[in-house]
Amino acid sequence: MGEEIKHSHFVADDFSRFESSLLEETNYLTELFAQNAFANEHPVSGFEIESWLVDQTYRPAPLNEAFLDAFNNPLASPELANFNVEINTEPRSLEGHVFSAMHHSLNDTWERCKKTAADLDAKILMCGILPTVQNEDLNLSNMSKMKRYRALNREVFHRRKGKPITLDINGQEHLKVTHRDVMLESAATSFQIHIQVNPQQAIRYYNASILLSAPLVALTANSPYLFGKDLWDETRIPLFEQAVAVGGFDGAAFGPISRVTFGSGYARDSLLECFVENLDHYPVLLPVQLDDGKQKLPHLRLHNGTVWRWNRPLIGFDGQGTPHLRIEQRVVAAGPSTLDAVANAAFFYGVVTYLANEELPPERLLDFALAKDNFYRACHLGLRAQLTWLNGRQCTAHELLAEHLLPIAYLGLEQLGISLTDIKEYLSIIQHRLLHKTNGATWQRQYIKKHGKDMNALTENYYRQQNSGLPVHEWQV
Repeated sequence: MGEEIKHSHFVADDFSRFESSLLEETNYLTELFAQNAFANEHPVSGFEIESWLVDQTYRPAPLNEAFLDAFNNPLASPELANFNVEINTEPRSLEGHVFSAMHHSLNDTWERCKKTAADLDAKILMCGILPTVQNEDLNLSNMSKMKRYRALNREVFHRRKGKPITLDINGQEHLKVTHRDVMLESAATSFQIHIQVNPQQAIRYYNASILLSAPLVALTANSPYLFGKDLWDETRIPLFEQAVAVGGFDGAAFGPISRVTFGSGYARDSLLECFVENLDHYPVLLPVQLDDGKQKLPHLRLHNGTVWRWNRPLIGFDGQGTPHLRIEQRVVAAGPSTLDAVANAAFFYGVVTYLANEELPPERLLDFALAKDNFYRACHLGLRAQLTWLNGRQCTAHELLAEHLLPIAYLGLEQLGISLTDIKEYLSIIQHRLLHKTNGATWQRQYIKKHGKDMNALTENYYRQQNSGLPVHEWQV
């Protein structure tokens, strides 16, 4: 989905050609899995941070085109709205001092982002949902000037037969609005964590990432407010799911098969199952004819980019053209700080590695339906959510994180060969966040409780704290 397309209007023949190419590439991918043709390396890290451009009053600033021209860095790209940008990182092997290197690089990039924004009389900040964004900001005039987004909007509403989108979220308060475009999606910004794994462990990592989604979203929640309403701890999840509310083929168009989804189950034999499911259950949204040969799987990869699993398998290629398998963990909100972001990544890599290397696959000890229920409870209630863990253990998300998952995060990072100083430095952030029972969502609510519901003041204070260099558990209210 990151690549621009040549045109945004399609006819029936475009869909037929794309579907033919998608089938051919899915068959070719089947051969790659049968031949075990994927790179077999030590796990590799990566991430993407979606962020907001705001003006001096902390309202959305539609400046991403000017920002990206001035920033002039291939690691930055536009997002759906012209007040959002995405910042990527270079891949790094998960060993040694990887997190301190990642943190230094991210800080350096973020400082350049801040300077670029300041030159445009703007600011940049990372937050799951910008507290000052309003429904009227999310309109087609604020869509980024890229053909792929216009095409996506057109095809989503074609699939919905023109039916408007209703956003209906019950949280601490109730929000219900109607929208006639996909711009609601742009209010949700994420910290997307990638891990490249060898093919022998891919299923185990994928299933472990699914299991981990609930406690991870509770730990990192940072989106309690939307349009001035206090909703879920991680409101970004129901927002995104309802913003692209289009389903599968024909009769399932408004049914349970959703394009933004927790998934249909654990992987059983290989990650190929997800790509076959894409082919069998999801109609083509962007039937672009791409010139790369089937060996690069261009149509398959584009189609996969229009199915937004919260844990999404990806196919990539190295400089020599060798394919590799990655898992993209998408449940974490952007922010609250660069230090928190790297600590979140370290925690994820540690726990997912430990679970993936357990002698007995932990997914055998927790039904997928329970993992899914856990996820939505954790999105709603954050650290307070009551979860069901392995072998039916009942506990709050906070108890699970502090008593069980944090200790195994240390063990998982040791298995990867991470330096002891990095393990201690970044997991101590998680430890103290849990001791204070404070994530981005709880800090925002504490601020509003003390100072009143002034979203501009909240965002201004959030911005200042974000740039203090302190993790969120040390932020002043």
